[in-house]
Amino acid sequence: MCLLCCRRTLAAYAADNDIVGMNGAHRLPNSACVQESSARCTVHTEYTADDGGRAWSQLYTGGITVMYGAVTRGDTELCFKPQPLNEDTREGLVGQTEWSQYFPDCGGSSQSPVDVVTTQTMYIPGLVPVTPLGYSQHGNRPFTLYNNGHTAVIELPEWMGLEGLPWLYTAVQMHLHWGSGGPSHGGSEHTINGLSADAELHVVHYNSELYPNISTAMTQKDGLAVLGILIVTGEETNPAFNSILNYLSRIRHADQKVPIPAFDVQSLLPKDLGRYYRYNGSLTTPPCYQSVLWTLFHERVQISKAQLLKLETILYSSKAEETDRMLLQDNYRATQPLNHRIIFASFSAESGKELSSGEVTAIVIGVMCGCVGLAVIVRFIVKTIRSTSSWDVLPSNRPAPMPRIKEPEKGKEKKQDLALNSTSEAEKKEEPSPSPQTEP
Repeated sequence: MCLLCCRRTLAAYAADNDIVGMNGAHRLPNSACVQESSARCTVHTEYTADDGGRAWSQLYTGGITVMYGAVTRGDTELCFKPQPLNEDTREGLVGQTEWSQYFPDCGGSSQSPVDVVTTQTMYIPGLVPVTPLGYSQHGNRPFTLYNNGHTAVIELPEWMGLEGLPWLYTAVQMHLHWGSGGPSHGGSEHTINGLSADAELHVVHYNSELYPNISTAMTQKDGLAVLGILIVTGEETNPAFNSILNYLSRIRHADQKVPIPAFDVQSLLPKDLGRYYRYNGSLTTPPCYQSVLWTLFHERVQISKAQLLKLETILYSSKAEETDRMLLQDNYRATQPLNHRIIFASFSAESGKELSSGEVTAIVIGVMCGCVGLAVIVRFIVKTIRSTSSWDVLPSNRPAPMPRIKEPEKGKEKKQDLALNSTSEAEKKEEPSPSPQTEP
């Protein structure tokens, strides 16, 4: 995607380095624009501010992702918008690779987003779980949802904040990043081991312990803290995200703003707030100040395919009165070099190791084969036992048979007794009877 800006002589705004934003600014006349559009690019009328600092501060207060805007150099206005890095830039267009020419911090050594290579992270046992403050205590005060032409922003009340960080941080707003191709086509800013999620939620806070407001904090090295939540798609609808998505139709065009019912912000976060990656980085859009302490949660949040489709197709970056409409899509920055930085992890690499789909498939197949093999072995053993008639192999409750070897001995004894009896009878018959005695 790209965005062409109006080019004109800025006689009324001759001061160099004026910054063009969306809030608190003067609109350039439409007649000054070069009417030029195509399937991929469209003319867009920008604003120019009274003074650069105030314009950016206001824009960041409303939405820290100043994703597109314009700058003036001399009397020529240039606009910028994220675009694929392999897309040729055109006159008047400043792509991501050229941001640093106009915003030096965008070429710094601590830029965001980054690719988190899990095997290269450093486990720090002392990293405690992040503790949201007041996220569930929204009260009766409605939230404000608006389309700033770059993303959908939800302003958060000042009583929300974060603990578990070096300082106390106060919430400012949250916003989303997404792609354009549906599930599995990318859309998140951060990646894990080179893989993108379908979208990403950022909850922005400033260091209220050291600085009075976000405008001051955003330029300081320890000024901001952002929670990054990776979003993937599945079959089930996530009711929490409907608290935002159901109202996007009311802010379809840039600069539209509506109040929405307050809701439990913590319901948008992962359940496990103790497993995360942390590193020092930057804003992901110009002016790319390197002032953000990033916390990227390991656990993903899931929304349905229908919810992702609504996010990708319902908003426009153009205004309602403009005839050339442009869908608000692909509002993410490419990952930046890690350079000297170390990404810390609150959990060990082994406990946080993720398995690819191929590894999961291999494990499932291995388990199934093991079960089949075990069943075959058990069946073989049972069959062997059943085919064996020996009592020693298959125990039985039947009484043990009497030894057969003793039966002949008993018969022999009986025969011997009979023989002895016969002999005795014979002897008795042969013995002569005594003769009668005579008295004198």
